[in-house]
Amino acid sequence: MKSLQNALKKAKNMQKQQLEEELKNLEEKIQNPEFTANYKRVVEASKRMAEIQRVLSGGAASAEGFGEPKDVIIEIRAGAGGDEAALFATRLFEMYKKYSELQGWNITVVDHNMTAIGGYKHITFEVSGRGTIEKLEFESGVHRVQRIPETEKSGRVHTSTATVAVLPKAKETDFEIKPDELEIEFYRSGGPGGQNVNKVSTAVRLTHKPSGLVVTSQEERSQARNKERALEIMRTKLLDMKRRTEVGDISEKRRSQIGSGDRSEKIRTYNFPQDRITDHRIKKSWSNIEKILDGHLDPIVNELKNANNI
Repeated sequence: MKSLQNALKKAKNMQKQQLEEELKNLEEKIQNPEFTANYKRVVEASKRMAEIQRVLSGGAASAEGFGEPKDVIIEIRAGAGGDEAALFATRLFEMYKKYSELQGWNITVVDHNMTAIGGYKHITFEVSGRGTIEKLEFESGVHRVQRIPETEKSGRVHTSTATVAVLPKAKETDFEIKPDELEIEFYRSGGPGGQNVNKVSTAVRLTHKPSGLVVTSQEERSQARNKERALEIMRTKLLDMKRRTEVGDISEKRRSQIGSGDRSEKIRTYNFPQDRITDHRIKKSWSNIEKILDGHLDPIVNELKNANNI
């Protein structure tokens, strides 16, 4: 029996060494410009790295809770700037989507509303995986873009904004919603410009009568699944409202993160003519906007984590 235990222990240690060696090789490849030039290859490597890290951690949470999967709900809304703001909101969503792929996370779109030209008026999505809270929580706030729109013939730089809200996803046990507190409506999901794309009313609109909060979900194929998604979002928002009430800053903290979407309120500026991104909270800038918008967000994320001693 003892010899069997020793053999199993030896095999486990050997597997651990092999995984650590593979992880080291992947980390070296990620640093190679020739390797990172192939986006698909980088995504596959990042997913494999995440798998190895999960195995090596044994699925246990670290002291900071980093090892424990904690999903987040992200909302992006076009602010000042009309269609250009909606197009910028789309770029932000694509940035977070690509960043999530590089991290080995999963993204699920819950609800969206598009303009006639294809930009998002708003989009709500869920990001699941280890480290989502730690890496994404500082994205909440007003993001400002300065660039020349494709439709601008005079070459004038336009300024637009989009707001981002990042909330930890609430579990069913975190906040109870009683059935009699809900008003439920079913409708047909719509496409760009408000046109109906489904002949069956599968989209769901939930209204929480005590608070007046309204949540919609239209991405799933069934009423039941859309209702479940909408309940998850509503539970998360109501828990967030409760937490902010308990600490005595019901609106001030939210306003400090999100504001009204006005051009003068910002946490970060994306200046395309100067190829520069500036985070105004830590007063630091980065060049190569396109690379960052292509999902390589870690330089900014790491600076924000260091500034907040995480």
